[in-house]
This record gives sequence, structure tokens and C-alpha cells, in this order.
Amino acid sequence: MALLEVEGLVARYGRITALQGIALTIEAGEIVTLLGANGAGKTTTLRTISGLMASAAGRVRFDGVDITKLPAERIVRAGIGHAPEGRRVFPRMTVRENLFLGAYTRSAKREIADDTERILTTFPRLRERLDQRAATLSGGEQQMLAIGRALMSRPRLLLLDEPSLGLAPLLIQTIFEVIADIRSRGTAVLLVEQNARAALTVASRGYVLELGRIALAGTSAELLANDAVAAAYLGGAA
Repeated sequence: MALLEVEGLVARYGRITALQGIALTIEAGEIVTLLGANGAGKTTTLRTISGLMASAAGRVRFDGVDITKLPAERIVRAGIGHAPEGRRVFPRMTVRENLFLGAYTRSAKREIADDTERILTTFPRLRERLDQRAATLSGGEQQMLAIGRALMSRPRLLLLDEPSLGLAPLLIQTIFEVIADIRSRGTAVLLVEQNARAALTVASRGYVLELGRIALAGTSAELLANDAVAAAYLGGAA
């Protein structure tokens, strides 16, 4: 049994059908990437899995339990964290307060302190800015905070939406090193990422979405070698 199983997922914005029967799986400790053009349904897929958007049809199972109709808070408690597109940190709160808010489903103070220390070790810049308001951080620092906040719930599956968007190349490298480290600690990752080559390098498998449907699926090596994928997302022939 896969950790996450999505079957026939349909989602709509009013009369517009954004997802038309998406099906995908993720194993425990695996990184899977979703590729596709803007408007293909990648962000909607993550939002529907995490309960931020209601599905119109289909089913989402996590660790064998149907979570399709659960509210977002229950899905976090079940073990799914979400670092959304655009970071969405709380600008008037400090870095420390944002991180603690990520642990709102937990009560063990010692474990929360240990996890905070681990995140600050992973992202030393956040340690330097613990008492700054999130609004004063750079884009890269806000992305680090968004990922750290999502990890504070101790998820078994982390949904990452465009973590490298708008970042300098050196920071992009850091973010992907962190993603690999997250996987090495046993957390599965479903990654939406504009940098398709980097995403396929860190992921074991991928799905290509077109107009709300899965158009192609395969191992990262297969997708990197696919001429259509290369032409559309990798900047040329494989």
C-alpha cells in the first residue's frame, strides 16, 4: 500500500474543471515531482490533497485512510504538511512565532523545541532572524521559513509548491539540498517545481500534467530522456 493514493480526483473553480480525474501514488520516503505548464493543475492538486480546496469527485487515501472530505486541520494532524506557492508566511509575526504556529497540532514542548533547533540548524539564516517580523525577510528567507513551518508539524508527507520560485541560483541549490535531506530523514515529498531538471534530479519519479490530466508518468530517468518532456520543460531535446 502506498503512503498516498489519489484516484480519479476532480476539482473545479466554478464552472471550470481544473482537475479531470488525477491519479497518482507516493511511497513512504519517496520524492515525486509534478511537472506541467502554468494552469495545468499542479497547485490545485496539492491544495486538494491538503484540504485547502474541496474535491468534486475522486478519493484521496493517506496511509490507507480516506481523507478526501477531511478539513485541512485534520489532514495536518494525519501527517501531511503543505508549504504553499508564494510562501504565505504571516508577515506581522516573527520568525519564531511562524515556526511555533506550524506546531499548533502538537503539545510536547520538548519535541517542539528539538524540532525548532533542527530547522534552525538546517536554515542558519532563520536563527539570525528569529525575532524579526517575517515581512522583513528576503524572498529566500521567507521560503526557508515556509518550509520550516511546514516541517514543524512533523509530517510524513510534505507538499512543496514552487520552492525555488524567484530565488537566486545559490539559494536554489540550498533549497534542493534541503529537499534531499528531508527525504533522507524519512519524509516523503510531493514537489511542484518550475525548474524541471532540478526537480527530476532530486525526485525518483514524476508525473506530467496537461489541462488537468496526467499526460505522462515515469521514473525521473525516463522523463529526462523523453524528447517531448525535454522540449517542453528542459529547454531542448533530451
